[in-house]
Amino acid sequence: MSTRMTTAERESFLAETHIGVLSVAGADGRAPMAVPIWYGYRPGGEITFATSPGSVKMALIREAGQIGFTVQQEAMPYKYVSVEGPVVGYEPTDADEYRQWSMRYLRFFDAIKDFVRTMVTVRVRPERWRTYDFGKEFSG
Repeated sequence: MSTRMTTAERESFLAETHIGVLSVAGADGRAPMAVPIWYGYRPGGEITFATSPGSVKMALIREAGQIGFTVQQEAMPYKYVSVEGPVVGYEPTDADEYRQWSMRYLRFFDAIKDFVRTMVTVRVRPERWRTYDFGKEFSG
């Protein structure tokens, strides 16, 4: 039995509340930068996340033009979804959209809403997927 997720399974899993790990090519021959990040995703859509426009992370994203992104389930049955894709947009962060992402994690938005307005939202189109569902090895 295949442990790969179907399209519906992988997109549903990515849309759940997980901490994502963003990976982007490093500068000057360094290893890729990999950092945990909050994100938004709706099945069939783009992965969205926000970061400071002057951050090292943003500079690397702009230079590479593409990222890797992984989410996982840390309890049985272990699962993960890993995607790669091009950055398809940069735009000022919309506070209401960011509120939707942040409410998935913590209810702290009001404390940072002024800071959010200084951030840049990055949009990524998932093109290549890798998945694994450990539970499929032991089911039916």
